[in-house]
Amino acid sequence: MLILLLVSLFLAGAVFGSGTDGVDRRTVPALDLDRYMGEWYEIARFDHPFERGMTAVRARYTRRPEGIEVVNSGLRTASGRRKEVRGKARTTSDPGRLRVSFFWFFYSDYDVLELGEEYDWALVGGSSPKRLWILSRTPRLSAPTLDRILRLAARRGYDTERLIYVEQPAEEHAVR
Repeated sequence: MLILLLVSLFLAGAVFGSGTDGVDRRTVPALDLDRYMGEWYEIARFDHPFERGMTAVRARYTRRPEGIEVVNSGLRTASGRRKEVRGKARTTSDPGRLRVSFFWFFYSDYDVLELGEEYDWALVGGSSPKRLWILSRTPRLSAPTLDRILRLAARRGYDTERLIYVEQPAEEHAVR
């Protein structure tokens, strides 16, 4: 969740939500980082320039001695080339919020808003109501699970009609 997902969150960080936009950005009350680590497939996202024209988008989170490494990648539809960006994340006093950076020392919020009990899906936002992602451990979610996530996002005030669903080609699934 996610070529340049965190880059876009960095840019969104410049526009901190005031809480008056009608969107509930409260994070999950607890986040087990070890369970959150690993690979995530981007199922859907709000449109933004950094991922426009991308399919097969994934994010991989890995604990390192210096913090959390983030690797976002996606397939550029026009060129057929896989693009990758590396960044870092750090924890905050809010258990569901990470601070992420792909540029020097500029960090932005990465908010885990909802999370499947088995850490099999996540609804992620940022400091702006214009940022929303649905992530999954698998390339596709079942219809009932996706419907549940969409209801949760709508209840929080997000316009789920704005979501773009990300194609996850079969040949991409074998790459882990």
